[in-house]
Amino acid sequence: MSNSSREGADGAGWGSAEPGSYRALMPPRTGKLSWLNPRTLWAARNGVLASWFGDPTGRTRSRWVAQRAAAGAPADKVIRREDPDRFSFLVVGDTGEGGDSQYAVVPGLLKAGEDTRFAVLASDVIYPVGSADDYGPKFFRPYRDYRAPIYAIPGNHDWYEDLGAFMRVFCDDAPPLPPEPAPRPFTAAWVRSLLWHRPRPGDGARLDEARALRPAPAQRAVQPGPYWAVDAGPIRIVGIDTGLLGTVDAEQGAWLREVSAGDRPKILVTGSPLYVDGEHHPCAIEGGGTVDAVVRDPAHHYVAAIGGDIHNYQRYPVDVGGRTVQYVVAGGGGAFMHATHTIPRVSVAGVTEDDFRSYPLRGDSLAFYSALYGRRLRLRRLLTLTEAEATAVIAERLGIRTGRAPGDGARVTPRTRIVAGLLGTARRPERRRRFRLPVRTMYTSVFSPGSATYHPPFFKCFLRLDVTPESVRLRCYAATGNRAQEEDPPVEDEVTIPLVPPASG
Repeated sequence: MSNSSREGADGAGWGSAEPGSYRALMPPRTGKLSWLNPRTLWAARNGVLASWFGDPTGRTRSRWVAQRAAAGAPADKVIRREDPDRFSFLVVGDTGEGGDSQYAVVPGLLKAGEDTRFAVLASDVIYPVGSADDYGPKFFRPYRDYRAPIYAIPGNHDWYEDLGAFMRVFCDDAPPLPPEPAPRPFTAAWVRSLLWHRPRPGDGARLDEARALRPAPAQRAVQPGPYWAVDAGPIRIVGIDTGLLGTVDAEQGAWLREVSAGDRPKILVTGSPLYVDGEHHPCAIEGGGTVDAVVRDPAHHYVAAIGGDIHNYQRYPVDVGGRTVQYVVAGGGGAFMHATHTIPRVSVAGVTEDDFRSYPLRGDSLAFYSALYGRRLRLRRLLTLTEAEATAVIAERLGIRTGRAPGDGARVTPRTRIVAGLLGTARRPERRRRFRLPVRTMYTSVFSPGSATYHPPFFKCFLRLDVTPESVRLRCYAATGNRAQEEDPPVEDEVTIPLVPPASG
């Protein structure tokens, strides 16, 4: 197995590494998605409209679920597979940008996932707005050589066109919902309706052509709706849909509680991670309660909760009353990289830096963004930090032992401190100031979404989970876009999760 980023800078993809072969998988012409493009932002406006004028996701989701039930989907929304007690599956989050960083994941995914029984896409299958005609280059083409079925839960971007394309692809070619009555004039719902983004006429005309890229019956997965459960071997995988604003409606919440009952070990897959960036986000359920309360209930036997939406890897082993639940962020499957160097020193729910894991390492994240903005702003000599310099300044600012040592000769200088501050590097908690310029807020809300890059290293990742009756082994594999990591994908993190309580005595 090749070195990981924790073992050396070459494992992270730095240096004069040989580029991988992923470009041969891509279409001849690939549009480059920019989140600083006003047209893209305007097309993706529905999330903002929902937060201002009321979120219609719950009602629309309920209509989709009712339509699927009328078409014969199982009432409990459970997909019952015939997998053995020992099997493996993949989880990949936030995939569908359609550019280099998505396709760079594919060679390693096919190699590490060759013997897996199925895959799960955890959030944001298609950017920017979930359009049907984007499924060709952003779903069917990249995964055409994956020979097993792919299940999916939608992310907020899949909801920007009311989930129509998602339902067509994953839910047995579900027909469009009939139009609803027009809202009363001059109400919030009326304003929202006037401004709401909808699919363009003729969208989906190329969908049948795209489906031909994954034609085998064994590749097709039919879901009962946007949320579902899969019984596979000894475990149950529960996938929930958190819609536009990261919440769960009352109907889905009631289903979640029902499907979570029983002794079977469970893994949650969600579009909104419950622990992320050193913070707890329990995910509200309409009418009361939270998703995390369901996960923590010992009667439900959850062992892990895996969420997309944030485009990197993080893991928090949280003690929930004498047992450990692994809370994982797994959104590194293809979209632009969310920084990890902005994560403060971790201290949440009893999890400290010694327990926390992330990919990319904070030093690699800072070096990545310093090079990116040095190039974009034509200030390379001022802004660009080597990976060793970036790792050293991370260690100083956060007061932590970094995942990889800075290396010989790495010095922290006034320049490196200034660059780290400008790029939003977190500080150790006791050194935070009550009043400070909103550099980190500006960085994460403005700079990061426009920060796609088109050459390695990309710092992408995917998960492989190996299931036995006794345990689940979860591994995070890296995808840098370089040939070495394509041919032998390195494991950046690994944990074995017990499924049965240890024997006493």
